[in-house]
Amino acid sequence: MSANFERKPSVLQPIPCDFLASGPIRGEKESMRRFLLLLVVACPLLLRAELPPSAYESMHKAASDLLTIEVLRVEIEPGDAPERQNVHVMALVNGVTRSASSVKEGDLINVVYTVTARGKGWAGPGEIPILEEKDKTMAYLAKDTDKGEFHPAAGAMSFRNF
Repeated sequence: MSANFERKPSVLQPIPCDFLASGPIRGEKESMRRFLLLLVVACPLLLRAELPPSAYESMHKAASDLLTIEVLRVEIEPGDAPERQNVHVMALVNGVTRSASSVKEGDLINVVYTVTARGKGWAGPGEIPILEEKDKTMAYLAKDTDKGEFHPAAGAMSFRNF
């Protein structure tokens, strides 16, 4: 036995306007309004687009130096653009977890980096925090051997763990 199916062309029929205002559809329409309102409110929060934790974990593992530091001095200077600032931190090393640059406890180090003030709605990784004098924190760093100074090696998470 063979089935003989006849294919009929599909024709879209317009939906009468009163259909949307009657019966159970009214509740669905209200649900859709709530969903759209939630989407409009939540969308700016989603645009922040921070890096995933796995990216920071990889940067933590790749950092050549993991130190515990105490910030002695912080100098902030204007950068090469109006929204940029150059940060220079002098710190005392209070502990060494790992160091490819042979840093020892009690050494003084210089950490140099740039921060950029981002406008509202910026989508991208977080900014490296500006440390304050007397802060005691861990530091994931990489040494610039030519200049003898360190740079944050894990972006926004260079001075903290998850």
